[in-house]
Amino acid sequence: MEESESPNPNGYIRYSDDIEVKQPNEDEDSRAVVESMARVNKIMFERYRHAIRDAHAKNHGILRGELEVYDNLPEHLAQGLFKQPKKYPVIIRFSTAPGMIEPDKKSSQRGMAIKIIGVEGEKFLPEEKNELTQDFLLVNYPIIPTGTVKDYLDQQKKIEDYINTPDLFQTVQGAMLVAGRKIKNLLGQEEEPNNFSTPGSHILGDRYFSMAAIRYGDYVAKISIGPKSENVAALHGKDMDEQLQKDEPESFLTTIVKNFFKDQTAVYELSAQLCKDLKKMPVEDGSVQWMEEDSPYQPIASLTILPQDTFSPQRRVYGDDVLSYNPFHCLPAHRPLGNIMRVRRLAYETSSKYRHHMNAAPRVEPRSIDELPD
Repeated sequence: MEESESPNPNGYIRYSDDIEVKQPNEDEDSRAVVESMARVNKIMFERYRHAIRDAHAKNHGILRGELEVYDNLPEHLAQGLFKQPKKYPVIIRFSTAPGMIEPDKKSSQRGMAIKIIGVEGEKFLPEEKNELTQDFLLVNYPIIPTGTVKDYLDQQKKIEDYINTPDLFQTVQGAMLVAGRKIKNLLGQEEEPNNFSTPGSHILGDRYFSMAAIRYGDYVAKISIGPKSENVAALHGKDMDEQLQKDEPESFLTTIVKNFFKDQTAVYELSAQLCKDLKKMPVEDGSVQWMEEDSPYQPIASLTILPQDTFSPQRRVYGDDVLSYNPFHCLPAHRPLGNIMRVRRLAYETSSKYRHHMNAAPRVEPRSIDELPD
């Protein structure tokens, strides 16, 4: 597709079906990824005698919040879910990236998954056409170092080959980070400060990214969320070494989240970064960072989280065994784009079915925030 095919006055690339380009051997590589992940899931089940997520297995808190879409957004931002000002209840899950339960003192990517409830309109997945949820899965790193299905398969093979190596995921995370740095250095791109130094920056002060592109109504975008209220903004970039010394190293992230929300309210801001150039800001390679000097993130909504018990036994079980987060739980206007996400569509579905089946837990999308336990 020509970059100038359908630009708007601001130069944003308009969405069309040919934005996505199927990669060589994509179907074969995708099947191989899913088959490998299925084998790893079975190994993890035998290790824990409980089925866990193949990524972001460790939950650090399940939170109730409210998303408020801003009023008077310009046309290029007033798209899909964000077309009209409205408030939505949400369920947030903080997590750590590996598909195994590791001590929190180990460095890793952290996740912030957001499930928006009460979203009307037919959904992207045919089997979910009448559901009322829209998911955004965000990680505190702006790119996917294994940004294509081929790279993803190579990394998945390494995970399967060395699944019983004690420091496997530490090694894998390091390899992924190095790969991402090499790619960005070749492009002359500056890096975001990374979160891989032990034990990393503050989980509540971090900025989180969709990493891959999504459809944004008539346009193409990436999504990010970051601290807005002073109390969480003050935590941005704060090292957690001191906190680690005070708390149990196995689960100090859970303690941090739980203690903060005993008596504090946090406000975050959701933003969209619209694509202006498909060469500089590709859809089919998630390892390339979209630089903010080319297209800045623009605010679209706020997320408010009031004081609550973030890790009650009931919430932990609900978050681990009942809730299912999937970027394809979405409106067609916000479906994920690119080959790395096309392979993940099948991977998410296969993994989720296995987890719910083995744990004898129904897979039910919430239709009301009241389904979230206290």
